[in-house]
Amino acid sequence: MQSYAKYLAKRILYMVLTLFIIISVTFLLLQLLPGTPFANQDLLTDRQLELLNEKYGLNQPIFQQYINYLANVLRGDLGVSFQFNNLPVTQIIADRAGPSIQLGLQAMALGTVVGTLLGILSAVYRNTWIDTFTSIFAISGRSVPNFVFAVILQFVFAVWLEVLPIAFWREGFLSTILPTLALSIQPMAESARFIRTEMIEVLNSHYIELAKAKGFSKIYIIFKHALRNALIPLLTILGPLTASLMTGSLVVEQIFSIPGIGEQFTKSILVNDYPTIMGITIMYSTFLVVIILIVDILYGIVDPRLRMKEE
Repeated sequence: MQSYAKYLAKRILYMVLTLFIIISVTFLLLQLLPGTPFANQDLLTDRQLELLNEKYGLNQPIFQQYINYLANVLRGDLGVSFQFNNLPVTQIIADRAGPSIQLGLQAMALGTVVGTLLGILSAVYRNTWIDTFTSIFAISGRSVPNFVFAVILQFVFAVWLEVLPIAFWREGFLSTILPTLALSIQPMAESARFIRTEMIEVLNSHYIELAKAKGFSKIYIIFKHALRNALIPLLTILGPLTASLMTGSLVVEQIFSIPGIGEQFTKSILVNDYPTIMGITIMYSTFLVVIILIVDILYGIVDPRLRMKEE
């Protein structure tokens, strides 16, 4: 019990340190962005710009701004948006999180299920056309950006066949199909690749040979014995990948005009909305490190040897 508490405390410390580094680096990089967050700057007088900088604390030294921002973050205050008339950043994120989370969950569920099935088929029918197709798909899915698939899907299903909406979020579930497919390609390819590799190794193990000797059916052996062990390494990639998808894909949401976090993040960068950029970055980073922490905890529970190695 003591070793597990030590293992958990170390992981939480790493999580806090990672968030601190991300916040610090992002804050400093934002200072290098050209321009100011104030629209129609040419129409403002020097006195008006001075008052605006004073109001938002932008006239203070960068180090003082950094300290003030850290203090506010610790209190749960992410500031107000320069773009949306002082609207709290937390409210903007809350309003935008729904579509991104929905798309992320749908894409992860579809990608994991289909990718797992492809990986199983590829391992069972090794060195056949099924294996070749799955390998090509896995390489393509990892190499080609998802926005390329998004454009192709739009052309085929919306422009050519005219069976699905080309964009927007007003068509109900139908409007989520194309962006979900575009976002699911990467987890589908990753799942297929991992499952194929692990399944090949598992299917050649001694206990699988014993199960065959006992007369169990092929389907039973694959899903009851082989797949359970092959799924464990998949946790390594599914954690961070889930966080990435659920917080939205920047370009895909922009292509489909989806009012999610990704689209808002892109718009905020274009207008130098520093508080919104920082808030979305913190939200994404927190989501990511928390999921990684959960995966590490699960690994520590499943395999105590991981805790032993770190002590």
